[in-house]
Amino acid sequence: MASVELRAIRKCYGAAEIVPSIDLAVADAEFVALVGPSGCGKSTLLRMIAGLEEITSGDLFIGGEKVNRLNPNERDIAMVFQNYALYPHMSVFDNIAFNLQLAGRPKAEIKERVGEAARMLDLTTLLDRRPHQLSGGQRQRVAMGRAIVRKPAVFLFDEPLSNLDAKLRVQMRAEIKELHQKVRTTSIYVTHDQIEAMTLADRVVVLNKGKIEQQGTPLELYTRPGNTFVAGFIGSPAMNFLDAEIANSDSGPVVRLQGGAALPLPLPGAGNLRPGSRIILGLRPEHLETGAEGRVPGRVRLVEPTGAQTHVVLDLGGSTVMAIVDGERRIAAGDRVSLSITPERMHIFERSSGIRLN
Repeated sequence: MASVELRAIRKCYGAAEIVPSIDLAVADAEFVALVGPSGCGKSTLLRMIAGLEEITSGDLFIGGEKVNRLNPNERDIAMVFQNYALYPHMSVFDNIAFNLQLAGRPKAEIKERVGEAARMLDLTTLLDRRPHQLSGGQRQRVAMGRAIVRKPAVFLFDEPLSNLDAKLRVQMRAEIKELHQKVRTTSIYVTHDQIEAMTLADRVVVLNKGKIEQQGTPLELYTRPGNTFVAGFIGSPAMNFLDAEIANSDSGPVVRLQGGAALPLPLPGAGNLRPGSRIILGLRPEHLETGAEGRVPGRVRLVEPTGAQTHVVLDLGGSTVMAIVDGERRIAAGDRVSLSITPERMHIFERSSGIRLN
């Protein structure tokens, strides 16, 4: 195992700057997820770590050793790709063993390592099959097994679950997390799916246009997003954003919505904001409460049952928001409801920059 450190890593294709400059340190045995929308530079960053893309400038260290000029096979890394990259004419055993055979390892050692990986990934009964005889999830496990037998210092995952259906993705997420708990190998995982990132990683790094917007534990990013980009990207369904302003009332400062309704200002934000300040109010759908005692009136536009929960789209003072209610609650389009939210659950952002204020 080894740490990974990126110091002022930059990537350009001609005049186009894809990654302006990134500093990132991944500790030994840590599982870090790089997440962001398509085109944010996350796969390019992973490929530079793997040695598949040349670094324009900056330094990359693996296990304390500078590896900028080392070939991929000299970096002691193993990469799991989105498309499995299995040899169709080879058995599962030979696919897993391929790199060891190429390195000339003794047959007894190869058999032992492949057997260990197969037991870990529940592939023991499939070792004689060809890839076309396997399901998508089984093929991905074979690709992971090929990486495991090398016993690398660092695992790199490039959107490995994006070709699987929803049920298999959930299953494979659990298997990857369990695998990391067993082998404790330093892992860097690239995905555009924030649910994958949050369920798998010790630390999530949110990228946007080649820059790190914020990094932290999944809970830190969820409870205290640093700006509107992170707030809108982390969490499902996405956070609601409402234009509002700070106003005075008899009970003190409040957040005044466009329709005139007022919400108590969270105390941590009161000292930073003055009446008349124009803000963006962030409200997570799961934190909105609907009931007769609510402060803000709204009208139901759309109801989306999902089973245990129901997603409700509402007109709220000229804005559209989503709330989550219990799946057994009777609610229909056209219903009038009232919304409330605990002040501590409110997120306040500067309107011009999108930076968090409270």
